[in-house]
Amino acid sequence: MATVNPILVTGAAGFIGFHVARRLVEAGRDVIGVDNLSSYYDPKLKQARLRELAGAKNFKFVRLDLADRAATAALFAEHRFPFVIHLAAQAGVRHSLIDPYAYADANLDGFLNILEGCRHAGCRHLVYASSSSVYGSNTRMPFRTSDNVDHPLSLYGASKKANELMAHSYSHLFNLPTTGLRFFTVYGPWGRPDMAMWIFTAAISAGKPIKLFNNGNMRRDFTYIDDVVQAVVRLIDRPARGDPDWSAEAPDPARSSAPWRIYNIGNNSPVDVLAVVKILEQTIGKKAIRELLPMQPGDVPATFADVDDLMRDVGFKPSTPIAEGIAQFIAWYKEYHRA
Repeated sequence: MATVNPILVTGAAGFIGFHVARRLVEAGRDVIGVDNLSSYYDPKLKQARLRELAGAKNFKFVRLDLADRAATAALFAEHRFPFVIHLAAQAGVRHSLIDPYAYADANLDGFLNILEGCRHAGCRHLVYASSSSVYGSNTRMPFRTSDNVDHPLSLYGASKKANELMAHSYSHLFNLPTTGLRFFTVYGPWGRPDMAMWIFTAAISAGKPIKLFNNGNMRRDFTYIDDVVQAVVRLIDRPARGDPDWSAEAPDPARSSAPWRIYNIGNNSPVDVLAVVKILEQTIGKKAIRELLPMQPGDVPATFADVDDLMRDVGFKPSTPIAEGIAQFIAWYKEYHRA
């Protein structure tokens, strides 16, 4: 790679990171992708994603654990990244009940190392993944970035709220522009096998039961991956700016006098999980075997994103219909498993 200032995409072998890196590479941007290829889910899927990127001359992959302070600092010192898209994280609400230390390592230590790298490299904009899980016990719908989010229901959600607070401190202290993105139930081709869309598809295809928590009475703001990528790419070149009208007496939790912003990235149209199951049945051509279960600890019954801020600031909001997105996912799923 000839350029000296590529864009850094962390989690480049992950679901969203792969798609963002590919979109940037296709647009002619120079990208260095970082991932530790953890075994949280099958690394073969991550390696397959990387093979899709490997042929591009303007993409370079570096295997690196961002919790490694010295290695991360060395990477930033070498490349002086002007833009960083931080999508690497230990994901999963339910897994945080099993292995909490993985969330401290990846989501806290790893994020701190990213912030330090950006600070010392003179980064012009850090865009990072937060999560709809920060809304926790909130029940007022739709979820607005101006809502208080001080009651997370999982360690995963708490770690993402911590990321937003850590980013604000660096925006305030070091004038580092940071933008946090609260993703809502992202799905689509090359998705994660630990998420409902993949789990349901695999079970229905194999004639095995699907587990429907809260007796299936769940609603999710399913957001198609192409819409997510479009939002991320539009935000890269729009560094957060301090709001001169921000009031410390009546603070807006989504903005600041520092160059720090928060956006929801959701479809703004929640769908009943049972309706998703019906679409999957129709698309796959097989009936699902339903296993009704109680709500799991850390889970929430519904998510619904208000995306007015995103629409106003970047002129775009996710809008792919769920049936269309599922059809694209199923087509990819069949092709991937044949391969």
